[in-house]
Amino acid sequence: MAKRAIRTLLFIAATALPTTAGHSADRDGVAAAVAADVAFASSFAQFETLPPAPVATSGAVDIDSIEPVTETAGTPLGSGTASFYGRAFDGRRTASGEVFRMNEMTAAHRTLPFGSRVRVTNPSNGKSVVVRINDRGPFHGGRVIDVSRAAATELGLVARGHGTVELALVD
Repeated sequence: MAKRAIRTLLFIAATALPTTAGHSADRDGVAAAVAADVAFASSFAQFETLPPAPVATSGAVDIDSIEPVTETAGTPLGSGTASFYGRAFDGRRTASGEVFRMNEMTAAHRTLPFGSRVRVTNPSNGKSVVVRINDRGPFHGGRVIDVSRAAATELGLVARGHGTVELALVD
């Protein structure tokens, strides 16, 4: 793979270089290019003073007065083991009645209301996602949440299949 990339870069570099590189006849071409650059730059209007700033209309927004949106951590729900479910359940109905899609940011929890948004954080790598509860579960061992495959991929849980996470209720 690396050899192919190097060959591609060398090909691109070779095709980008002028074919007359190193020849003395090229000096006339350089002089013509410099003259063209000067003519191009001088074609723009020069201002001795800057034109007046535009006047703000009544619908204009002052960007200096806008407060940045900061997402709060939410109400802590504790920590525990999370697992994920994916392809075997993709397309099936969840407990909420909607169709499960493994590529969406959803999760199953035993008690949280459907539609709740939960921030799931993997403390071992610091990655976190916000998932929407749309199913009931997990019903295996001491696990606290089942996340979709998309969420598990973002959290780095796919390789092991499960991992310790921290939960916080966003809304």
